[in-house]
Amino acid sequence: MALPDPLAEQVLRIARLAGDKIMAIYEKDFAIYEKQDTSPLTEADLAAHNVIVSELESISDLPVLSEESADISWEERKTWQQYWLVDPLDGTKEFIKKNGEFTVNIALIDNGKPTMGVVYAPAKDTAYVGLVGKGAWQQKGGDFTPISAKKHTDGETWKVVGSRSHQSPEIKNLLEQLDGETELVAMGSSLKLCLVATGEAHLYPRLGPTSEWDTGAAHAVATAAGASVTVLDPADPLNANAEDLSYNQKESVLNPYFLVSA
Repeated sequence: MALPDPLAEQVLRIARLAGDKIMAIYEKDFAIYEKQDTSPLTEADLAAHNVIVSELESISDLPVLSEESADISWEERKTWQQYWLVDPLDGTKEFIKKNGEFTVNIALIDNGKPTMGVVYAPAKDTAYVGLVGKGAWQQKGGDFTPISAKKHTDGETWKVVGSRSHQSPEIKNLLEQLDGETELVAMGSSLKLCLVATGEAHLYPRLGPTSEWDTGAAHAVATAAGASVTVLDPADPLNANAEDLSYNQKESVLNPYFLVSA
């Protein structure tokens, strides 16, 4: 099947081009960089950024905010109604560890809300596409499969996305408030949000620092798949009436804590 939006097809193509640039460096022996001024991570990040910005400018006249070009003033940014939000390479630790859990992220933001998102994991040859109001899909190889978030049912073990290592006291407090057993589902980068979008996890509480480009694309995928991405108050972690996570509404591009839930 094809995606029901030609622009989404183009954005996925761009994400794949960026992924090719990243993989060309990822597959090298990182030891060759030891005597050079650049790192494989920096080189891959910039190569992906350059191809994404160039290609987006060829199909759209909207501004682009990327992690690699984040020095745009708030005075300019606050005039934007629509823009592209890009993280050329999310999951720096995963890239360095070579575990494959890193992603290319491209989101279309409209009035503070993600309306389209593409998350592409080049080492896994897996893409996630979300079109809010139209649906969400996962692509492995050539086939698109519709995805949807799955609500927790009584008696079922809660599957919670989290860190592979240390769990903070705030996370432990949230888990203690859940009724029933919990199981940690570990994953890197923006793929954490995608696990809720595909129904492989029920919750992803984020009680640590992230920037808007870390979440925009996967937020669109999660929303399109029927999940919610809401601001999380650690003192009241299961507040169902929390406001939606929003973008470009303040000078800082840091996100508040948030919860992805089905």
